[in-house]
Amino acid sequence: MSWREKTRQKLARRVLERQLAYQQRKAQHVRGHEEEVIAAMKRSSARVRELLETFQPIETDARVIEVGSGAHGLIFYFGSPRGIGVDPLAVSYKSLFSQWQRCAPTVAAVGESLPFADRSFDVVLCDNVVDHAESPQRIIGELTRILVPGGLLYFTVNVHHRVYSVAACIYTGWRAAGVPYEIGPFADHTTHLTPKAAEHLFQNLPLEILSASSNIDETQARARRQPTRHPGDRLKRVFFKNALYEVVARRA
Repeated sequence: MSWREKTRQKLARRVLERQLAYQQRKAQHVRGHEEEVIAAMKRSSARVRELLETFQPIETDARVIEVGSGAHGLIFYFGSPRGIGVDPLAVSYKSLFSQWQRCAPTVAAVGESLPFADRSFDVVLCDNVVDHAESPQRIIGELTRILVPGGLLYFTVNVHHRVYSVAACIYTGWRAAGVPYEIGPFADHTTHLTPKAAEHLFQNLPLEILSASSNIDETQARARRQPTRHPGDRLKRVFFKNALYEVVARRA
């Protein structure tokens, strides 16, 4: 394993540690407000299903998987009796958020090495996951591998101006050198993808891109409307951060 691979692996482990700690705190805050959380989850799942069905119908018995189902994934209210979620922290999330996690079976596994046969699922979901993982490119390859020909892929990731990508590389360097100081937005991600880098993830794969969009203009406009709390907020007004890149694709 190369130095770069070892560094990325170490970063990915730290991201998971931070994510679990965050969700443990969140579980305390949502106690007594579960119905509000569930209503929001249902709206998100319905929106994605409706989007996918503008391209082709999803059968009642479709095999649906969400890779990176997390604490509040789409799969739990996607409306598929054959749905399944995959997440490295699946066991912990079952305990923390049992009220909705029980709505779909989940498996503890990483997206870079999915424990499923080729062409096993009719619909594959991956919502804002790969920039928290060890290898975004390998995950996209796995999403494609387990999708049946003619099946639908729904994918999102946050994208950022190149200035944040460069900053993330610098951060990775000093963490690899043993500097103990962590910066939250960079410690919670393994990479900050630019729009071009996100598009590149889909090159040379047997996928037909049905739609691809990002809300960069909307994200910048929202940043300009918000009050400035720290220097990072001023940067966001000029250099967009956390814009959503959304793709719907069909397996060839």
